[in-house]
Amino acid sequence: MDYKQTLLMPQTDFPMRGNLPNKEPKMQEEWDQAKIYEQVQKRTEDRPLFVLHDGPPYANGDLHMGHALNKVLKDFIVRYKSMSGFHAPYVPGWDTHGLPIESALAKKKVDRKKMSIAEFRQKCAEYALQQVDNQRTQFKQLGVRGDWENPYITLTKDYEAEQIKVFGEMAKKGYIYKGLKPVYWSPSSESALAEAEIEYQDKRSPSIYVAFDVKDGKDLLAGDEKFIIWTTTPWTIPANLAISLHPDLEYAVVKVDGVKYIIAHDMLQAVSEKLEWSNPEVTKTFKGKEAERVVAKHPIYDRDSLVILGDHVTTESGTGLVHTAPGHGEDDFFVGKEYGLDVLCPIDEKGYFTDEAPGFEGIFYDVANKQVGEKLEEVGALLKLDFITHSYPHDWRTKKPTIFRATNQWFASIKDFRDDILNEIKRVNWYPEWGETRLYNMVRDREDWCISRQRTWGVPIPVFYGEDRTPIITEETIAHVSDLFREHGSNVWFEWEAKDLLPEGFTSEHSPNGEFTKETDIMDVWFDSGSSHQGVLEGRPELQRPADVYLEGSDQYRGWFNSSISTGVAVTGKSPYKSIISHGFALDGKGRKMSKSVGNVVVPSKIMKQYGADILRLWVASVDYQADVRISDDIIKQTSEGYRKIRNTFRFILGNLHDFDPSKNQVAEENLQEVDRYMLVKLQELIKKVRHAYDSYDFSTVYHSIHNFCAIELSSFYLDFAKDVVYIEGADHERRRSIQTVYYEIVTSLVKLLSPILSHTADEVWAYVPGVKESSAQLTDMPEPKEIAGREALLEKWEHFMDVRDDILKALEEARSEKIIGKSLEASIQLTAKDEKTKELLSSIEYLNQLLIVSSVELTGDKANAKEYDYLYVAVEKHTGEKCERCWISSDTVGEDKDYPELCTRCADVVKEHYAHVE
Repeated sequence: MDYKQTLLMPQTDFPMRGNLPNKEPKMQEEWDQAKIYEQVQKRTEDRPLFVLHDGPPYANGDLHMGHALNKVLKDFIVRYKSMSGFHAPYVPGWDTHGLPIESALAKKKVDRKKMSIAEFRQKCAEYALQQVDNQRTQFKQLGVRGDWENPYITLTKDYEAEQIKVFGEMAKKGYIYKGLKPVYWSPSSESALAEAEIEYQDKRSPSIYVAFDVKDGKDLLAGDEKFIIWTTTPWTIPANLAISLHPDLEYAVVKVDGVKYIIAHDMLQAVSEKLEWSNPEVTKTFKGKEAERVVAKHPIYDRDSLVILGDHVTTESGTGLVHTAPGHGEDDFFVGKEYGLDVLCPIDEKGYFTDEAPGFEGIFYDVANKQVGEKLEEVGALLKLDFITHSYPHDWRTKKPTIFRATNQWFASIKDFRDDILNEIKRVNWYPEWGETRLYNMVRDREDWCISRQRTWGVPIPVFYGEDRTPIITEETIAHVSDLFREHGSNVWFEWEAKDLLPEGFTSEHSPNGEFTKETDIMDVWFDSGSSHQGVLEGRPELQRPADVYLEGSDQYRGWFNSSISTGVAVTGKSPYKSIISHGFALDGKGRKMSKSVGNVVVPSKIMKQYGADILRLWVASVDYQADVRISDDIIKQTSEGYRKIRNTFRFILGNLHDFDPSKNQVAEENLQEVDRYMLVKLQELIKKVRHAYDSYDFSTVYHSIHNFCAIELSSFYLDFAKDVVYIEGADHERRRSIQTVYYEIVTSLVKLLSPILSHTADEVWAYVPGVKESSAQLTDMPEPKEIAGREALLEKWEHFMDVRDDILKALEEARSEKIIGKSLEASIQLTAKDEKTKELLSSIEYLNQLLIVSSVELTGDKANAKEYDYLYVAVEKHTGEKCERCWISSDTVGEDKDYPELCTRCADVVKEHYAHVE
């Protein structure tokens, strides 16, 4: 007889190999056809609303690993929430204005000079929408579920109309103003920048010490002294109008080789070393405030440089005297304003000197560093020239250095409502917690937000000017422009005359002749995306403000998190979000930033083609995303090993449920075998832990807990020993149905728990689970942890058994290495308990040999030939009986049944009852 045919071996069509790259696109098509997003929304529509508001990625280029990390994390949350009692719509969005799109068109040889502004803007819009389509396709390939056919896009008419309302509301409250101030200026972009658009990179700069002769000592100084300043921007010397001292610092007149210099007393040693002074002699000291309004002479030009006082002066570096150019620095500007100094800014928008800097006209500022140095040396004012490498602000788009440049710009006065923002920041939940401090400190130190840009592709600043150049912003004009944009889009601003953009019959005291002009600057793109709480959360009926969660990369503390709460508090008095989650950056396997030049870029599309989206999703779940994360081929291979373990667990369980009908074969909890009830308890513990981890946005705990459960509780124990029951016993044997009942609970629970992460695989498994009604795991709810009767006693008993089992496994391993046995089923073991608790435990467990996967177990008091372990003395021998051809257990009963002499009596009975007809 072929005894293999009498075994109830696993049977399933669920494939061992995932073959995800081929399978997933087909599943995604099926989801689209079935309208799975709409089905989920319909199923949950009566539940409490949960809104994760999508921060818009920039519509330019293919997805990089940061995009994948971000969108997959969001998908985990939205999918989980829709399976755990909430209605969780997800509206994806795109940021579509700004310089990179203008630059991309320039690279495509679009000549903007040969077309009108409106025509060029139309080209920008077309390009942006192509990029949206491209990125949308790639996001869907990641398995991200959302309302992809109805995203929000910042260039749409409705969105722009709502953005104008935000601007108008802030203007109405007096937060918007135009003023001359030094701002970050990017010569490479020919535009002002906000702090959010600045990134710091190392730059090599000249470091110079310059002497300014005293012209009028005001009864404090003799007039033959020289003030020494230090700067790393020699090009700003032509714009110098003052020298700042700290009022409370002590300054010293230091005589060196017959020349008298003035520096902060505390800096004497450092400056002496730098300028290689030998035997400097302090001839006089005075407080900074005593030198107020002393006059020095500009080292290059025939003009004064006034000595003024400022609290921004420190002795951390330099000389304790600060070269002050109000047109080129924020501190310089404010302190200069106090003293009525001009705001001299002899640099044009491209970074070249104007005729306000005689001798340097037409020279690029960075090139002028050398010429200024040479001129200072020529007049004897250059005391020292060095070079230093330091962190310097760069334009985050062009990656080129920025400068501070005073220009007329539009500002949002953050300081006017800063305390309200700070109070709201304290009310937000932060993941990780340090996010609160980071944003709080940024806002606390923020005065104004420069919101105007000298570019073409963006939302126009909706301001009109009267004949006297007074800005006109009224509720009437704002409402009218908003309505025009909603009907025609913002291009009308550039297509129509100012008079046609104003409400009919509009008059103003600032234009007695009825002549108006309009602002040509556009808004900072952070104002665009920062207005999304108005345009999307308020504008979409399925959403609400505030959102429950904003989730973005840690760079968004200075970006979207910041601009959103700034505009949100300005308009509504409240934060637009209840919680902030931030994630780190994706680095290569060595922890380096990804770079095309280094050749270490890992792209999502390549991983999906090679391994599948679920492997990428599992990687996202496996990492500590709140810090920077690493990805490489080796890391992905490791992730696929973890995936394989989970998949094989599913396959094994499904194979052993091939004849299980939950409506007929399920065993009531009270009738389950004790070990099966213990496994149910372990499952409930897992459910509880995983649900808590999801609720805390801790996805690595979700993954590692489930993976460990599959590898340790299931593969290494429960699934392993249970083969001797589910394969060997008759189909309806009570122990077999008891195990299958628990298998069924395990597989349905694990599929649901993993559905937010392994969305494709979960749906694939779900199709093979017997007796389920829903067409997709996405249309189910998360398992709730159940209370299992006698839970505490079961845990205490069986956890102790697992510890005791570890002793026995060690003993079997040692016997195997000593060649006493081969497989564990060849073993006969004698156990002597070292304590009463262990003795009682072993005596109370039936089928001990099955649980330990050995042929026989004897409980004895004889420890003569046994080895000592933590709980037991264990003796391992090779079993003397013959191996049963059906169950492979060595048994003294093999041969007792005359009809089936190759079988043990247990197998012979099963075969007689169920399989006597099989030949």
